[in-house]
Amino acid sequence: MNFEIWKKIKNNHLSPLYLLFGTESFLINETKDILIHSVLSDHEKDFNMAIFDLEETPIEVALEDAETLPFMGDRRIVLLKNPFFLTAEKVKEKVIHNIERLEQYIKEPAPYTIVVFIAPYEKLDERKKITKLLKQKAEVLQTNPLSEKELTQWIAERIKAFRVTIDHDAVRGLLQLTGSNLMLITQEIDKLSLYVGENGNISHDVVSLLVARTLEQNIFELIEKVVHRKIDEALRIFYDLLRNNEEPIKILSLLATQFRLIYQVKELLRQGYGQQQIATTIKVHPFRVKLASSQTNLFTSEELLHIINRIAEADYEIKNGKMDKKLILELFIMQVNDIKKSDSH
Repeated sequence: MNFEIWKKIKNNHLSPLYLLFGTESFLINETKDILIHSVLSDHEKDFNMAIFDLEETPIEVALEDAETLPFMGDRRIVLLKNPFFLTAEKVKEKVIHNIERLEQYIKEPAPYTIVVFIAPYEKLDERKKITKLLKQKAEVLQTNPLSEKELTQWIAERIKAFRVTIDHDAVRGLLQLTGSNLMLITQEIDKLSLYVGENGNISHDVVSLLVARTLEQNIFELIEKVVHRKIDEALRIFYDLLRNNEEPIKILSLLATQFRLIYQVKELLRQGYGQQQIATTIKVHPFRVKLASSQTNLFTSEELLHIINRIAEADYEIKNGKMDKKLILELFIMQVNDIKKSDSH
């Protein structure tokens, strides 16, 4: 992602039209908030900011508002949510939009109003005249999930604002614990930065001390312990999850997801796919593929299929109440360990 748009906004180099689209909602909201903060003071928001949902309101109503002169201020900001007419999606239209009227406005926008199109869609329909025109005239930000490199850049930008530094292995540890969840990463950075204070340094030890493990991360760690035959540590993680009121069926579901992912990644690597290709093919974030690929050499394909089948059996046993749920999970963990033991002989 290109963060230049944020620098322009903060330096008051503003465009009358913005198009924010993509599936990374956190970045869309962050950009929207930066725009609002740069354009309006807190007391001006009540008078000079309007929000319209284009699934409910005709575009011409929103444009009338955009053409209204600011009240007690120099600028207005108009946020237009869900402009579905920019996509190829078939939507049962509740309202009819006058697209010609929108085209006229895009060609000659009101100089005192900033109109922001908020389009939470993976793709826009580039064949449509209105989409082409808007992309040509507006400042455009596409916000799809960030790559590992972009996530690292994001962390660096966020850290800089707190006037602290962070070690390279601390960044890696933070990403392992939070995955690609930008909201979670941001919350943890804020907490870590406050902990070390201005001019402080965030080390890997600080990350380990303060960053809470997600359920998915605990599952990843559990699998790591099992495959390295550290059964006591694996069971300790499992019991910690139970103490945190995690349901055994949810734990089993996440184990199934992780083992299926390891199997898929292993097979696609064998076929010569790169990590980015794999992420695109199975529709998961590249960082998850990277983590799973680090575990592929710990199993043969046959072992993975055997484990996946055993998960299905455990799922059936839990749902049919054949045995205590906790005991079923304990037995499963030990059985995975037994598979690895028998393989090593």
